[in-house]
Amino acid sequence: MNSVDYLRLSLIDRCNFRCQYCMPEETAVQFLQRSELLQAQELLSLLKQVFIPVGFSRFRLTGGEPLLRPDLVEIVGEIAALPQVKDLSMTTNGFLLADRAAALYEAGLRRLNISLDSLNAETFGAIVGDRTQRRWQQVWAGIQAAYEVGFNPLKLNVVVIPGVNEAEILDLAALSIDRQWHIRFIEFMPIGNAELFGARGWVPSEEIRQQIRSRWGLEPGHVKGNGPADVFQIPGALGTLGFISQMSECFCDRCNRMRLSADGWLRPCLLNETGQLNLKTLLRAGEEMGVLRDRVRELLLLKPEINYKERESGTSSAVYGRTMSQIGG
Repeated sequence: MNSVDYLRLSLIDRCNFRCQYCMPEETAVQFLQRSELLQAQELLSLLKQVFIPVGFSRFRLTGGEPLLRPDLVEIVGEIAALPQVKDLSMTTNGFLLADRAAALYEAGLRRLNISLDSLNAETFGAIVGDRTQRRWQQVWAGIQAAYEVGFNPLKLNVVVIPGVNEAEILDLAALSIDRQWHIRFIEFMPIGNAELFGARGWVPSEEIRQQIRSRWGLEPGHVKGNGPADVFQIPGALGTLGFISQMSECFCDRCNRMRLSADGWLRPCLLNETGQLNLKTLLRAGEEMGVLRDRVRELLLLKPEINYKERESGTSSAVYGRTMSQIGG
């Protein structure tokens, strides 16, 4: 079991997209009120007095869509300035990125993951809930702005949905050839849209790799990151290809992360709802930080068991209580 030193921090549960695999339009979602979110100082206090002291040193900002958080740049600056932080990154849909990429870079953010599930505006619109089909261009502008500012590595996340965007695998992989972009193919999961998952299933990573291998060949690659991706590259390519195979190739033994939701729930495993800890309630009740540290340490000791328990269904009922946007991805 790897040392658990990586924490995904959700800053907000709201999102300006309604992606099929995360928060489909037909799903009724009750968003948190602002008072229910961890405030910036609460978040920073937990980082400084709880998470860093128990061994966390790598952090990723997520959502919902973190760019919807008004104080995002200030939060980035505060975290990036902490000497114990070895790595700080962010995942975004990129829609609001073009105007904020420079400020985020200046605040100390260096790594970005941007969702780009299609190169076709119509397909992209169908996936993200954009009937106007205009959002693709703005996301593409955000990707270009981030690249020009200097974000490196710049990763593009692709959730492969059978019959929706799987025909674009080679086109998306080709983005890594003459750009220092790192394309990550992610297997579709049941969290967020169990009905679509049941109807479509997922495309195993090995099938994706075989398509790419048949076209160009594949060789081992490397890119900076903290996640479970298996990394390859097309021979001679400037970028890499990553494969996150949470459905077909269990990587529980390599998992080094926990997740803190926007409303303060600490979750040891994405695919399992066992053992969550409500840190916000404890914090606002005035509990001593030493007690919070002990509770987190206890959860860290339980994490190996939680990772494997009910691995196939994720919960005892196989029904998830929270969408991906509510968990923090």
